Amino acid sequence: MNERDLRFLLRRRRFLKEVACGIGMMGLADLLAADGRTADTANPLAPKKPHFPGKAKNVIFMFMEGAPSQMDLYDPKPALQKYAGQPLPDSLASQLRLAFTKKDAKILPSPRVFRPHGQSGIEFSDYIPHIASCADDLCLVRSMQTDAFNHHPGQALLFTGSIQLGRPTMGAWVLYGLGSESKNLPGFVVLSSGVGTSGGASNFSCGFMPSHYQGTLFRNSGDPILYLSNPEGVSAETQRETLDLIGDLNREHLSETGDQEIASRIANYELAWRMQSAAPELADLSSEPKHIREMYGLDDPVTRQFATNCILARRLVERGVRFVLMMDASWDQHTYLNRDLKKNCDRTDKPAAALIKDLKQRGLLESTLVVWGGEFGRTPIVEIRNSADPENAGRDHHPLAYSMWLAGGGIRGGQVIGKTDELGFNVVEDPVHVHDLQATILHCLGFDHTRLTYRHMGRDFRLTDVHGEVVQKMLA
Repeated sequence: MNERDLRFLLRRRRFLKEVACGIGMMGLADLLAADGRTADTANPLAPKKPHFPGKAKNVIFMFMEGAPSQMDLYDPKPALQKYAGQPLPDSLASQLRLAFTKKDAKILPSPRVFRPHGQSGIEFSDYIPHIASCADDLCLVRSMQTDAFNHHPGQALLFTGSIQLGRPTMGAWVLYGLGSESKNLPGFVVLSSGVGTSGGASNFSCGFMPSHYQGTLFRNSGDPILYLSNPEGVSAETQRETLDLIGDLNREHLSETGDQEIASRIANYELAWRMQSAAPELADLSSEPKHIREMYGLDDPVTRQFATNCILARRLVERGVRFVLMMDASWDQHTYLNRDLKKNCDRTDKPAAALIKDLKQRGLLESTLVVWGGEFGRTPIVEIRNSADPENAGRDHHPLAYSMWLAGGGIRGGQVIGKTDELGFNVVEDPVHVHDLQATILHCLGFDHTRLTYRHMGRDFRLTDVHGEVVQKMLA
């Protein structure tokens, strides 16, 4: 090849890069726009319109990791006393999928006392008197079902619609569909309490979506977010100049590649800059009045941690954050059920009820959907790991029937959905699968769950996978 031919080839390559690729990108942008997939690179989390006007604008999901025992909290089963100490009938035992317990284990009655509450007369356990006081605002679902009987798969199914890891979680889907109304805080925030969850970060991952849909984990002490404060000796002016330089380089790279992860990086850097002033103010609860502190139990060492997260959840919603995931662990009472379940309820009952009441008195409950529950339920049969200790009794995992509740944001309170058999083993009326719950949550936000999709590797994915029906009885 001579010098003349080389120069011609270089000019042609330059043309293809600067012109032909530009034409291709224009065509790609047009196709993406037709499919509703273009992103505002200046603000990829800008508010978006749902498919139809939804009654909920925000979600607070109180996730009780480990699976609370429904027959000791929400679903009274006096027949457990009648059959106490007997094995399950073979017809039921054959359906069991157990993590640890043998199928010939004996039926374990609940010592809890259930009483009706509110005008609706819904029965609640004596372990949760504060939540019970909100009975007329709650839609209690006693007929939940799931496909997984171990924690990590169960949490994955609840939050991503699949037991396969790597898919976007519920918060990411909501943020993808609606964007965020907060300019200075993440649109999807995670608050943790207790001892940590089995699923961990996979419960708030963005999966194969761009990383600006990822949940942001706030800490319980110190800076709400790691590295939020500038290092010693770095001024705000220096920080701003550094971000401007990095932003210029990233925008140049974005213009060449069109890679949306670079757009996410630009947006995340700018959001982090704004959060340096917004997050400390958010986390400073000293301005909360005395009656609010007392209502939540903020100054009580037993309730302080969960109360702090409940108040933060309210403050986040007030500031436009779209999805708040509160992960509290662990409710996995394989042993010492009565003792440890009481500890969990003592920590969380008062703050959870206070959140409902506080949102309501501020006029926020109508636009905020609150969800409480775990990844599955517990068995009516006993699990014994130390036969020498009579207080050691617990319950194993049970995916076939369990309870959750919802409030606000398009949900009709003061009602019970579904019914289980006399042992609380199977659903006998109005089953609600995890996918149905997901479809209903999206409906309250203004989405047809079959149309909220994201294309990845040649197929359209959705939160409800290929399942799910909106539970009309739940809706206001």
